[in-house]
Amino acid sequence: MTERLRLGINIDHVATLRNARGGRHPDPLRAAAIAAKAGADSITAHLREDRRHIQDADIVALAREGVLPLNLEMAATPEMLEVTLANRPHAVCLVPEKRQELTTEGGLDAVAEKHHLAPYVEAMMAIGIEVAIFIDPERAQVEAARALGAFAVELHTGRYCNAEGEARTEELHRLVEAAERAVGLGLECHAGHGLSFDTVAPVAAIPEVCELNIGHFLVGEGVFVGLGASVQTMRALMDDARNGPLQKTTQRGSA
Repeated sequence: MTERLRLGINIDHVATLRNARGGRHPDPLRAAAIAAKAGADSITAHLREDRRHIQDADIVALAREGVLPLNLEMAATPEMLEVTLANRPHAVCLVPEKRQELTTEGGLDAVAEKHHLAPYVEAMMAIGIEVAIFIDPERAQVEAARALGAFAVELHTGRYCNAEGEARTEELHRLVEAAERAVGLGLECHAGHGLSFDTVAPVAAIPEVCELNIGHFLVGEGVFVGLGASVQTMRALMDDARNGPLQKTTQRGSA
């Protein structure tokens, strides 16, 4: 049996639903507790510049009262560094951010932005926060993350999820190669973005990937079956892929 693949649940869109009417319901902290009971290993939340979903008070509550370690997604800005240093989450994932985007559209360019990112990585790693950099599955980006001193990379799986047929197979190959390179350089390898019940298994079967972060799909599915049930199903699919026949057929990139 291989090492258990960690599952991080992104609860941003619980806050989106709450903010549609204001008030306190539904409470992201309650969602975190449900996810923990259903088999999640951590909670992910993205505090955006425009505060479109998660709010500062949510980060305080999740960091200080949460039942699971908090993985804070943030842009590399002085404001977000200040929030992070004040709340000291277990982990941070540095992500690109555009005010006009509906969701994160791709990975950071760690090669081009190395001088900008370096002080943020250094400041957080210095106080024990595990810093990941969200990147596209490209060798140069993995190597840049390593040079920056990051703890981990999170591979952007959006293109893989949106592709079909041979194109999806090619995107899976890219993920496999990037994951192998990351672990070979001493980085932890995480993955996420757009994963669903239909797309998770091949990514979960990549042995170098040790953590998946999944949110929008599970919160949406939770509308119909309950958040706990949607997390339990995802957990089971991940475990089956990691420990069953799928691992043998996909771990080196074959679909």
